[in-house]
Amino acid sequence: MVVDYFKYDYEFAEPPRVTSLQNNVPLPTFSDFGDDIYFVADQRGYESVVYYIAGQYLKTDKSGKIVDPRLQLNKVVREISYSASGVTVKTEDNSMYKADYVMVSASLGVLQTDLIQFKPQLPPWKVVAIYQFDMAVYTKIFVKFPTKFWPEGKGREFFLYASSRRGYYGVWQEFEAQYPDANVLLVTVTDEESRRIEQQSDNQTKAEIVEVLRKMFPGKDVPDATDILVPRWWSNRFYKGTFSNWPIGVNRYEYDQLRAPVGRVYFTGEHTSEHYNGYVHGAYLSGIDSAEILINCAQKKRCKYHVQGKYD
Repeated sequence: MVVDYFKYDYEFAEPPRVTSLQNNVPLPTFSDFGDDIYFVADQRGYESVVYYIAGQYLKTDKSGKIVDPRLQLNKVVREISYSASGVTVKTEDNSMYKADYVMVSASLGVLQTDLIQFKPQLPPWKVVAIYQFDMAVYTKIFVKFPTKFWPEGKGREFFLYASSRRGYYGVWQEFEAQYPDANVLLVTVTDEESRRIEQQSDNQTKAEIVEVLRKMFPGKDVPDATDILVPRWWSNRFYKGTFSNWPIGVNRYEYDQLRAPVGRVYFTGEHTSEHYNGYVHGAYLSGIDSAEILINCAQKKRCKYHVQGKYD
C-alpha cells in the first residue's frame, strides 16, 4: 500500500491547538486601538457597515439600495480555473464568470475544505501554508430568562465559570446596559466544546447552561431559559469556524505564503491580516492591502510578490 503522506498530514490530521504568543502579546488590536471592549448593540447589525462601504463604489438607487448588476449575491463558488491568460469562476448553479484576475475572500476554514476546487490544483507550498494555520471555533451563545438572577452594576458585566473541561461555558456577559430588561446572558464556548454543542439540540444546550448557572449561583432561584440562539459557524460550509489562529511554529514566512497570490488568483480575508487576524477590522484592512497588491500587478505590472525567508 502506498501512503500519500502529504495528503494524510494536511487533509486528515487535526490542526494545531496551541496558540503562538508572537502575534498576540502584546495584542496589536489593543495596542493600536485601545483596551476598551464594546459590545455593538446597534439594531441595524454589522451588515449596515458592509452596505455603507459597498455603496461608496457600487451603483445605488435614490433610497441607497445597491442595484449594481456586477454584485451577484447568493452564488456559491465551486470551481476556480486559472491560467496565464485569465480566470474562470464556476458557481453551484453552473453559471460561469470570466475575468482577468480573481480575489478569493473565503475563510481559511473554507479553503481547508473541498468546497472550492482550484484548477489546476494550488501548488504544494500554498496548500501547506493553508493547513499550517488553524481555524478556531469561538461560539457566543445568547440565552434569555424570564427574570434576572445574576449580578449587575459597574464592574459586573463579565463573570467566569471554572470547569475542568476546557472551553465549557467559561465566560459570561450580561447586557443590562445595552439591552435594559432583556434578561439575556451571553456565554462563550470554544473549540471542541463548540463543535460538540453545534451537533446537539438547542434544548440540550439550554439544559446544560441552566445546570451550570445553578452551580454558579446556588443561593439564587435560577429559572429555566425561555429562548436561546446558538450560532453554528463550524457546521456552516461557508465559514467552517470563526477566525484564523497562529499556532506555535508559524511566523511571517508562513503568513506571507498564505497571503501570496497564485498566478492570477489573489487571496484576502482576516487570515491574511498580519496583525489583526480574527477581527472585522483585520478583514477590512486586509482587503485594502490585497486590492493594492492586485492593482500593482494589473495596472503597474509589478507582479512579483516577495516572501521573506523563514529565519531572515
